Amino acid sequence: MEYRDYYKVLGVERNASQDEIKKVYRKLAMEYHPDRNPNDKSAEDKFKELNEAYQVLSDPKKRARYDQLGSSYSQWQQRGAPGDFNWGDWSSGSPGGGTRVSREDIGDMFGGGGLGGFSDFFEAMFGMGGGMGAGAGRGRRAQPQRYEQQVNISLEEAHQGAVRTLQSNGRRVQVKIPAGAKNGTKVRIKGEAPGGGDLYLKVSVEKHPRFERKDNNIHTETDVDVFTALLGGKAQVKTLNGNISLTIPPGTQPDQVIRLTGRGMPKLRSPESKGDLYVRVKVKIPKSLSKKQEKLLMEAAGKK
Repeated sequence: MEYRDYYKVLGVERNASQDEIKKVYRKLAMEYHPDRNPNDKSAEDKFKELNEAYQVLSDPKKRARYDQLGSSYSQWQQRGAPGDFNWGDWSSGSPGGGTRVSREDIGDMFGGGGLGGFSDFFEAMFGMGGGMGAGAGRGRRAQPQRYEQQVNISLEEAHQGAVRTLQSNGRRVQVKIPAGAKNGTKVRIKGEAPGGGDLYLKVSVEKHPRFERKDNNIHTETDVDVFTALLGGKAQVKTLNGNISLTIPPGTQPDQVIRLTGRGMPKLRSPESKGDLYVRVKVKIPKSLSKKQEKLLMEAAGKK
């Protein structure tokens, strides 16, 4: 059996942090995703490799066991010992324990659509049923296992709700992610995991360049010129529901925050109730003035 170097698959160092591994995986998975590379078998195979590598390296227990195997395999290569490497010592249930996972690639359920399972190498280390002696579990009925899979959504999707399509048991299943979902929210899909267990989607909401979420409130900024701040007026503000016209009161101060009630995130279990939108006003000072503007400002300041 051929050894698989998951670190090379993702292109990261062996001491890479979890955040680095996650960032690299997301970038590569997007690049090689089958939806972006239709009818491209090489991209499909690469996508499967990436999923498998991430399945191991993103799990501290699986990663530790994999690193232990890699160390032993490197030592065996360096010794140049005759005979094959003893893979049997590393099959599931053998030294190092190991975390069992499904034969199905749960990661491929999300947009992958029928891309197949894990490699033989992966199965040997983590596959279901490996390392169980004859008669193990006899007289006991195996309980369906619970599986958990992270799913990434945008802040807009968290605000409006989202739908994800997964492949399960040869069919496509649509899963609704409710409006108001936040980091750590779990959506249960009953009986759709391998073996008839339940699958849980664990939501991760991506950061937004314009909006910051704090509980159910949303914070953002808008620019106004100094004359609007002084005299009052209107400013266009982007929200998760599109643009709105915001009234700027006369005498608005730089960095003053205006609260818009009910313009924030819907509450997870009460979507009819919403948090608030907080808009910080950034006052832009012009670098140059016309003669007329300069004269009027001088008069307003009591200067000749």
